[in-house]
Amino acid sequence: MKKVGEKVTILDFARYKEKGEKIVMITAYDALFARIFDDAGVESILVGDSLGQVVLGLPSTLGVTMEDMERHTGAAARGTGRAFLIADMPFLSFQTGPDDAIRNAGRLLQAGAEAVKLEGGRNMENVIRAIARCDIPVMGHVGLTPQSVHRMGGYRVQGRQEAQRQQLRDDARAVQEAGAFSVVLEGIPADLAGEITEELAIPTIGIGAGPRCDGQVLVMQDLLGLFDEFRPKFVKRFGELKQPVRDAVRKYADEVRRGKFPGKEHSF
Repeated sequence: MKKVGEKVTILDFARYKEKGEKIVMITAYDALFARIFDDAGVESILVGDSLGQVVLGLPSTLGVTMEDMERHTGAAARGTGRAFLIADMPFLSFQTGPDDAIRNAGRLLQAGAEAVKLEGGRNMENVIRAIARCDIPVMGHVGLTPQSVHRMGGYRVQGRQEAQRQQLRDDARAVQEAGAFSVVLEGIPADLAGEITEELAIPTIGIGAGPRCDGQVLVMQDLLGLFDEFRPKFVKRFGELKQPVRDAVRKYADEVRRGKFPGKEHSF
C-alpha cells in the first residue's frame, strides 16, 4: 500500500489487484468528511449519487442532478489530498448517449474528480468506451444498480438465477473490454462476485457482494451509524454516532434555554 501522505492514482488500482491488496473506498459529499477520511488513509473517496437519500432527503438517487454532483464533487475535492476521488454520474447524464456522457464526465473532472463512475453493463459499453477514449478514467457498476430501481422492481439482490448470473458475468466483462479501470459489484451473491473478481483483470469493488472482491465501499452515513431510514443487510455500522450527536445538540439547547451558555469564557 501507499505510504501515508503519498498520492493514490489510477495506476495503483491495477497494482493493488496484482498484489492482492484490498482497496478501501468510502463515500463523502463535503470537504470536512473528505478530509477526515483522507487523513484516515482510505485509498479512494466516492462522491456517490447516494447523496440524494443521505444528504438531500430524496426517496431515491433518480432526482440527483449534474449540478448537485458538481457542487458536492467540488466540495469533496477540496478536502481530499491523498485518496483517489471518483464521482458518480447521475441519472440521465450518460444514458442519452456518448456525446452527453463525455460532456458531463468532463464537467465532473473540472469540478475536481479524478474519475467517474456510471451504472450499467453491456448496454453502456459504447458510453464507457467513448468516455475512456477521451482520457477520462471510468469505473463501472453492475449488479444492483440503483438508477434502475423501477426496472428491477425494487432494491433486489441480482444474480440468484443462472440466467442472471451469466448476464452479470457478461456485463462485467463488457465493462472491462470497454476500457473501465475498475468495476463496482453491488447486491450480488458472494460466490458470483468471487468468480467475477477472479475472471477480470481489473479490480472489483464490492458493496453487498461478499469478501472476495478486490475492495469494498460503504456509504459514510451507514458506516458511521447516522442513517436510519433503512439498513441493508450488507451494511456494518462501525460507529453509532447518531445518538452522541443528538445528545450534544440537546445539551446545547438545554444550556441556551437555562442561560448557561454562553458563559463568561465564551464572551468577548
